[in-house]
Amino acid sequence: MAKRHRIQFPRAGATDLAQDETFFYLHGPGGKKKIRFHDYDQIYQNPGLYEQLFYDRLKCQSPSKVAGILSKTVAQSQENFTELRVLDLGAGNGLMGEELKKSGVSRLVGVDIIPEARDATERDRPGLYDAYYVVDFCDLDSDEREDIASWSFNCLTTVAALGFGDIPARAFLEAFNMLQNEGWVAFNIKETFLYTSDTSGFSKTIRELIFSRYLDLYHLERYRHRLSIEGEPLYYFAIAGRKKADIPAQELEKQAS
Repeated sequence: MAKRHRIQFPRAGATDLAQDETFFYLHGPGGKKKIRFHDYDQIYQNPGLYEQLFYDRLKCQSPSKVAGILSKTVAQSQENFTELRVLDLGAGNGLMGEELKKSGVSRLVGVDIIPEARDATERDRPGLYDAYYVVDFCDLDSDEREDIASWSFNCLTTVAALGFGDIPARAFLEAFNMLQNEGWVAFNIKETFLYTSDTSGFSKTIRELIFSRYLDLYHLERYRHRLSIEGEPLYYFAIAGRKKADIPAQELEKQAS
C-alpha cells in the first residue's frame, strides 16, 4: 500500500486561479513544496499521491464514467467489448487503463508525453498495458507512427487530458486517424470547451469533430468530473462515438499552424 502524503490546499479565497493553475502544498522531509495540479511529472514521482489528491480528496470519477459509457455503447451495438484494441492517449499512471482492463479488452496500449507517467505505471500497475509509448503525437516520426499503428486499434480513449495544454487538439486528431474506421472513441472534456462562447481554437476543433461527418455521436452526458479545492463541482462532458472517416491532412495542418 502506498504511503499517505500530507497535502495542504491554499487558504480559501487566497487565490483566484484557472483550473490548470490550481496548486497544492506537499509536506515532506525537505519541507513544504508547492506543486501545480498539472505538474504531473512531480506528482507521479510520489507513489499514491495522484490517487490521494484527485480521487480521495477531490472525488474524481472520470475513468469509471468514461469506461462505463464506452461499455454500454458497445453493448448496445451488440458488439463484444473484449475484442477492443485500445489506444489510451494521455494514459498517465494507468487509472483509465485499469478501468478498461476490468472489462477485459483484448489489447491495451498506453501513450503519454512524459516518461514519469510510464515509470509510475510500471511501478504501481506493472503489466497493465501491452505496451506503453512515451511520444509526442504532434511530432511523430515515421517509425513511431508505423510502430504504434501496427496494433490495429479499434478504440481510442482519452480521459481528463484534453485542453489546458496537456493534449493539444492536433495530437488527439492524429490519434483519431490511427483508429480503424468504425472504431470506437470515448473521451471527456470540460463543459465550457463545448460552449460556443469559448472561441479558442482548441474548443472550436473539438466541437467540429464531435458534430462532424468524421464521427457518429452515440453518447453525450454532462457529469461531475471532480470537486474543486473549494469543494465546488467541476462539470465535464463524457462522449462516446464511432469513427466514420479519417481527418483530412489539410485539417491536421491547420492545427499545426
